[in-house]
Amino acid sequence: MPTLVIGNKCYSSWSLRPWLLLRQLGKDFDEVIIPLDTPQTRAEMLKYSETARVPVLKDGDITVWDSIAIMEYAADAWQLPVWPAKQASRAMARAVSAEMHSGFTGLRSACPMNLGKRYARKDRGAAVAADVARIESIFRTARQAHQAEGPFLFGQFSAADAMFAPVVTRLDTYNIPVSDDTRQYMDTILSLPAFKEWLAAGLKETWIVPSDEVDEEPTEILRKL
Repeated sequence: MPTLVIGNKCYSSWSLRPWLLLRQLGKDFDEVIIPLDTPQTRAEMLKYSETARVPVLKDGDITVWDSIAIMEYAADAWQLPVWPAKQASRAMARAVSAEMHSGFTGLRSACPMNLGKRYARKDRGAAVAADVARIESIFRTARQAHQAEGPFLFGQFSAADAMFAPVVTRLDTYNIPVSDDTRQYMDTILSLPAFKEWLAAGLKETWIVPSDEVDEEPTEILRKL
């Protein structure tokens, strides 16, 4: 049984990505949660990877770190349908996943993932607006080309959906205005049984990560500490 080492489910967007993919695709695994931003965090993470970061996948003597690398390993080692079957769709899915991996710093910085609260709609700056516009363009292009094949970005659930799942939560948490087709896709991700399982566990956590708590009054508190 492989082991996936992750951070707090309420906050850890990078941990959510491979966890959601493996759970949605039916791969059994054990999990280890290391609370973030504590005096013990780095030492605990170093037990699993020299990067001192999560997520990390341990499969026997094999250690894989980084979310996309874990997803690629799942495709290679267990023949899971991580990427779309069609070559053109697979190429685009990999490209947008890599773009997600390295970009959208405006949205990430201004709107950290926090599943325990919701906030009022407000202007969050030009960088966030530009990121959201690009994200909506990705969603719309992928969905329009694959809508006959299923409700996900490339029809069937893939690594691209897992990569953008934390973005979906941000759009929801911060009440960011989006088009109807984006909202429909968001609802598809938020209603996944695997995501609901992750969310339920995250709302039971008692750890606080101050750097992921924005300095504004929430309109709704979902996590009762």
